[in-house]
Amino acid sequence: MDQIPPIGLGTWEHTDRKDCIESVRLALEMGYQHVDTAQVYGTEEYVREGIREASVDRDEIFLATKVHEDDPGLGYENFYEAARNRLSALGVDYLDLLYIHWPLGSYEAEETLPELDRVIDDGIAKHVGLSNFTPELIQEARETLENPLFAHQLEMHPFLQQDEQLEYAQRHGHSLVAYSPLARGQVFESEVLTDIAAKHGVSAAQVSLAWLLSRENVVVIPKATGSDHLRDNWEAQNLELDDEDIERIGDIDRTERFVNREDAPWR
Repeated sequence: MDQIPPIGLGTWEHTDRKDCIESVRLALEMGYQHVDTAQVYGTEEYVREGIREASVDRDEIFLATKVHEDDPGLGYENFYEAARNRLSALGVDYLDLLYIHWPLGSYEAEETLPELDRVIDDGIAKHVGLSNFTPELIQEARETLENPLFAHQLEMHPFLQQDEQLEYAQRHGHSLVAYSPLARGQVFESEVLTDIAAKHGVSAAQVSLAWLLSRENVVVIPKATGSDHLRDNWEAQNLELDDEDIERIGDIDRTERFVNREDAPWR
C-alpha cells in the first residue's frame, strides 16, 4: 500500500489487552486500513492479535510502528535489530511504515538514518517515517536519507494547528500523521467546535477530524474503543465543512500541546 489511508486507529495508551485487540479487529472489519502502534506503547502484541482475529488480508492493512530511543538493548545504535524485532512483535513479514519515534536519546542523524535506509532497502519496511521532529531536524534528515521521507507524525488538532509543519510537508511532498487529533478530549469543550457540530448534526470529534482531513497532506489516527466510537470517527471523512466552518476553526486563538517532554526538540 503506497498511500496512507486518511483515517487510522491509534493505539497509544490503549493498554487493556482485551479492549485493544477488539478495537483493532472491529476497526479493520469496519473498513479502517491504517493501524498505528509503537515499540514503547506496549500494544504491538495486541495489534498482532487484533489483525489475526480480523477477517482482513494483510495486504489490505497499512501497518505502522516506531522504534524508541530509550530501549536499553536496542537503542538507535542498534536500530536495524530493533526494526527487525518489530516484525516478530507484530507477527508480520514487513511493515508499511517505520518511524523514528523521537529525535532524542541515542539518535544521531549521521548514524541512525543510514540504518533506517538499510531497513527500507532490505524490505523490513516499505516507507520512512519520522515522529516529533522540528522542521529543522526534518530538513537534516532529508539531506541525510537516501530514501524519501514518506510521513512525519506529530500532535495536531484545532488547538495546535502546526501551520509551519503543514507548509513544509506540502512543499516537500510528505504526509503529516496527526496524533491526538481530538486534543485529549478538549474538542468537546470548545464552543466553536460544538457549535459547528450542532450545525451539521454531528459530533465535535467528527468536526475536528474533518477539519484536519480538509488540510492537504494530513491524515489522522484517533484512538477509539467500541464500535460506536470507531464509527463516529470513521464517518468524519464524509463530513464536508464549509468555508465558514474552516475559517472559524482556523481562527481559534489557542496554542496548546497535550503531549510534551522536558527534552522535546521544540523546547
